[in-house]
Amino acid sequence: MLGKVAVIGAGNVGATAAQRVAEKHLARSVVMIDVVEGVPQGKALDQWQSGPIEGFDARVVGGQSYDLAAGAELFIITAGIARKPGMSRDDLVKTNAGIVRSVAEQIARVAPDSIMVVVSNPLDVMCYVAMKASGFPRERVIGMAGVLDTARYRMFLAEAIGVSVEDIQAMVLGGHGDTMVPLVSYTAVSGIPVTQLLDRERLDAIVTRTRDGGAEIVGFLKTGSAYYAPSAAAVQMVEAIALDKKRILPCAAWLQGEYGLKDVFCGVPCKLGRGGLEQVVQVRLTEAEQAELEKSAEAVRVTQATLDGRGG
Repeated sequence: MLGKVAVIGAGNVGATAAQRVAEKHLARSVVMIDVVEGVPQGKALDQWQSGPIEGFDARVVGGQSYDLAAGAELFIITAGIARKPGMSRDDLVKTNAGIVRSVAEQIARVAPDSIMVVVSNPLDVMCYVAMKASGFPRERVIGMAGVLDTARYRMFLAEAIGVSVEDIQAMVLGGHGDTMVPLVSYTAVSGIPVTQLLDRERLDAIVTRTRDGGAEIVGFLKTGSAYYAPSAAAVQMVEAIALDKKRILPCAAWLQGEYGLKDVFCGVPCKLGRGGLEQVVQVRLTEAEQAELEKSAEAVRVTQATLDGRGG
């Protein structure tokens, strides 16, 4: 258990993440910070009062000042505008980069030794902004994308095959968007290669649905985006760190030569523990998967360069 976890952004993703952190007993104190007066205060009070029912003792508080989060060991960054129908994650770059830059600077001020789990979109590029603005090493700036994408992929596979989602072993790498890379070569059902259970056409359809998973939900909601699964994914990462579980999860990490990629954030298998990103785990990819991963990383790199050109 950590002493204090802070969530930046008290919208749907942030508030749901805060509740999950409290219910999973991952911190003694949970802080929500948001620019909208009264929203984090009200939601935090409501969540805190669910403690006697859900069985947690964590103190949940909210406010506008980052001083509330002083000394927090871990931050979940969800601040930023959400996607609207027809809007790609990349459309969010300009606005959310400014927001995340300011957030990271404040975090570095009040908790210079903390770990940041970034959720704001476009995810991979926002990790880059947060790392640059905070000056934190790569071990302490990790992006939540692959855990969510993998959850969607596993659920779609379980439904297609007619088995429990618990028996689906899978991993999705690459950028969080249209270029994500589901590793079909490593996908199995209780150790049985998925290619023995589904034909290529059905697998390709599931891969496509996984890539469009967020947009599919946005299309239904009209005025918002997914938050139940994204918050669950972020908190799975927090749990691995808080409890020093050494879990291997697909996360966005700042690569320094791994998979032949350098100076770019990209989703890869990461070992998470109390130190944050403790190891980038390298696995052998097929030629096609390696090519797709490089293509995905290049898309992130182009946007990173654009931000640098703007003084990012």
